[in-house]
Amino acid sequence: MWHGAVIHSIAAQSITALLALGMALAFVVADRQSQTSRVLGWFFWSIGVSVASAALVALPLHLRYGIPAWDGVFALPEAMAYVFAYEWALRVRRTVPSRNLRTRGADIGLRVAQGLAAFYGVTSLAFPALRSEHFAGLRAGSIDILEPGFWLFVVPLGVSLALGITATLFTLNRRPDRAEALRLKAFVIAAPFMASGMMLPLELAPLSMAIGLLIFLVGAVQYHVTQGRRAQFMARFLAPQVAELVNERGLKSATDEQTLEITVVCCDLRGFTAFSAATSSTRVIQIMREYYDTVGSAAQVCGGTIKDQAGDGVLILVGAPAPFADHAQRGLDLAQRIRIDGIALTARCSDAEQQLGIGVGVASGYVTVGVIGSASRLEYTAVGPAVNLASRLCAEAAHSEVVVDARTTEILRAASHKCELRPGPQLQLKGFSQPVACFVLEPAG
Repeated sequence: MWHGAVIHSIAAQSITALLALGMALAFVVADRQSQTSRVLGWFFWSIGVSVASAALVALPLHLRYGIPAWDGVFALPEAMAYVFAYEWALRVRRTVPSRNLRTRGADIGLRVAQGLAAFYGVTSLAFPALRSEHFAGLRAGSIDILEPGFWLFVVPLGVSLALGITATLFTLNRRPDRAEALRLKAFVIAAPFMASGMMLPLELAPLSMAIGLLIFLVGAVQYHVTQGRRAQFMARFLAPQVAELVNERGLKSATDEQTLEITVVCCDLRGFTAFSAATSSTRVIQIMREYYDTVGSAAQVCGGTIKDQAGDGVLILVGAPAPFADHAQRGLDLAQRIRIDGIALTARCSDAEQQLGIGVGVASGYVTVGVIGSASRLEYTAVGPAVNLASRLCAEAAHSEVVVDARTTEILRAASHKCELRPGPQLQLKGFSQPVACFVLEPAG
């Protein structure tokens, strides 16, 4: 009868271990660019190894030969599971805007929780027999809560778990990224079940562990659904670098208000008003789609973020939200691409009576970027003279011309970038009290 129960327990534990290892693999494969998901994968890998080693190695070993002097090594995957779980919580906290965290008490609590988990591992190595007989539940009916040996192991893990859950609740109260919040909530509910699976009797441990894993799996599925919807949105409106930044730091942190030096590129079509008046609306919409696709593709290649698409005008930020040290060179490359592709597009769409053209303006400077708006609609915006200057320079550009401000030229020269820029006329621009020096980018080749 005992051997039948043991076989049944080994089978149940093996299935639980496979579930944990499968979740670990799924997290890493589905979200390999995310540091938080990678750490979470190590957490479930540790759980899977812990359960598998206990069921397939430790239990048969104990029943046949007793408890060896090195038996404490079986506790190390358990300790590592705690360490990785709290490391994941710490990395999630780094995605929360600093002004929301207010205090580092939760960070300290998580580090202390990791230390207690490490203490459990060291104690298990030092007293393997006590752990196996009075805490681990590897022998049926072996756990006795009146034994001091039981409390030697349960106290550090219990306090560690309490600190970890408390810190996670504090993090949830600080408005983390919505997708990560779903996993945090699942962790708070699932953690007691998974922790209990380490010390319950053989017939109950797999059930408790499986319940905890399934609870977390539900939260993980919700997380990936949210991330998938977000990725579709980001792919349409933001550069790949920005989408990656959002994936790593969370949407709120990635779009938090900050002041950066960036390069702004503005382009619009020449003769568009007259062309629209003389052309069917269906044809105009078709041309606008091609135009937006052309500019969007160029922005994606150069790492630009499209801020505005209004009529025939497009405003692109290079260096925000994802910062680039070479934003000026990227901005100039983007302007060159827009000019080349725009000339081809306008030539294709023009006819003998109605001619279209394209002009581009480029300006660099410090701007404040961030999310503004109401609860119903948010917009990522940039405020600063460089934004207005790029728009004004674009308005001055003739067809196939790229007009660049002096600051962009200074940055390029300081970085020893080669570019064909010739001095242009001093421009008296609306909104600028003094004449503005400008340069004209020569065509490629």
